[in-house]
Amino acid sequence: MIHHGVSIEGLCCLTRLVGLYLVINVPLREFFPFYIYLDLIYLNVRFFNVFFKEINSSIFYFIFLFICVILAIYCKQMFESEVLTTAKLNKIKQDTILKNFWKNNDRFADLFNTFLFNGKEILKPDDLTEVDTDISSMLKFNGHAETVQKILDVVKKTAYGIDFMILGLENQSHIHYAMPLRHMIGDAFSYQKEYNEIVSKNKKEGNFASTDEFLSKFRKTDCLHGMVTLCIYYGEKEWDGPLSLVDMLDIPDKLKFIFSDYKFNLIQMRSCNNLHFHNYDINTVFDLSSSIYNRDYEKINNLYKNQPISPELALVVGAITESQELIDHALENEKKGAINMCTALEELKKEGVQEGLQKGLQEGLQKGEVKGIIQTCKLFNPDQDAALKLIMDKFSLSQETALAYIKKYW
Repeated sequence: MIHHGVSIEGLCCLTRLVGLYLVINVPLREFFPFYIYLDLIYLNVRFFNVFFKEINSSIFYFIFLFICVILAIYCKQMFESEVLTTAKLNKIKQDTILKNFWKNNDRFADLFNTFLFNGKEILKPDDLTEVDTDISSMLKFNGHAETVQKILDVVKKTAYGIDFMILGLENQSHIHYAMPLRHMIGDAFSYQKEYNEIVSKNKKEGNFASTDEFLSKFRKTDCLHGMVTLCIYYGEKEWDGPLSLVDMLDIPDKLKFIFSDYKFNLIQMRSCNNLHFHNYDINTVFDLSSSIYNRDYEKINNLYKNQPISPELALVVGAITESQELIDHALENEKKGAINMCTALEELKKEGVQEGLQKGLQEGLQKGEVKGIIQTCKLFNPDQDAALKLIMDKFSLSQETALAYIKKYW
């Protein structure tokens, strides 16, 4: 027992209780440093208790409380700083934002109607039903089997007459040079999935009209439903990839006609001026995104000066163009229900200036390094070819650009 009725054991218990409270009430990432420090204090208190039977409890008690307060302030500041950083960055996944945008039946129907049927309302929003996007399958060949995963972004089916067809949508932010093959495999997996379902059903029922039906497990009257997949490319660069399977084949043009081709449906957001959507949301997203890519802020100001847009659309545009300022602006104004693009425009301009400054700084640093390397090579090894190869490899430069640097600094 020590002075003033405060025992070492009491302080130890207090330390453990504070730690236990933190474990129960605070997430791991927030309490962890504080709890570790409390454990260290606890161990030190136990150490003092072993080697010293009595200490000035009043002094120790106040020191202990002071340390706890300092640690609490430190953890609070660390947590607030983390929250502020997270709020400022607003890290979102483009894929998730776009999936949610296209799940809306009105937008989905207008997209397909405009691209496939020249704007005629063949597909009706009320007839669309969302279906499973996972069309993964197992491939078997010569005794070898392999599972292949394929998940589309949005898949819906629609009644057309007495039957239905399946509509798939894939969002693409970068050029993929095997896209026709990917789409062919995806559509084939969709057909394979439906075929497997029909075969399973036929096996249970067992009503086959012939030996051929029994062997194939597919009746003569059975049919698969049509699958149509669209790919929307949102990238800033022009699509320079293949548009059909034949484009991917290394064969002479005069022989291409003998091979079965597979074309895929591509919509390039930046060059779809020939598509006239009826849906306001699609028009707004595509128009704003293209204008931002083109840095055409005057057009944005003229068209949207007195026309606020919803935070949802601003968020989609920000996700497509990877504009962090627009994403932050959309989330900050989510409760207001509308965003003035003039205000957002100022943020976009600032972001553009910052990007330009950063790019200029990087280019300046690169030029400085290139100049230094070339002059060093000239001093110790007067072989221009060696210097040319060195700067091409180090800075991933084309031969033309590297030669221009050699000519300038040699």
